[in-house]
Amino acid sequence: MKWNLRWAAAKRDIWRPTQLQAAFREVGFTPSLSKVAALWSGTPVTVRLEDLDKICAALQCTVADLMEAEPVAAEGCLESGQRAVGESGPARPIPRPGSGGARRSLPPN
Repeated sequence: MKWNLRWAAAKRDIWRPTQLQAAFREVGFTPSLSKVAALWSGTPVTVRLEDLDKICAALQCTVADLMEAEPVAAEGCLESGQRAVGESGPARPIPRPGSGGARRSLPPN
């Protein structure tokens, strides 16, 4: 997700975390300045829905204005030897090393 808090704040002519905190106070949202600065400076790991609602009220925007979905990179996600679900060809389990060379039967399809 892309966090667009600064962009949404700039549309309301808010350029500093202290100005943002004042806008939050107008709607009854009173986070500490350090929390406001953390929201301002980077993408938060989590945001409570109640807080998100108050942020949108203070900035007169929607959640879609604050957050934008970004495509996830598909390359490099899988370890070598693994395949994505639905990839052509049947995927078979690989016996663990040290199993004595004895192969187990495969589970029924």
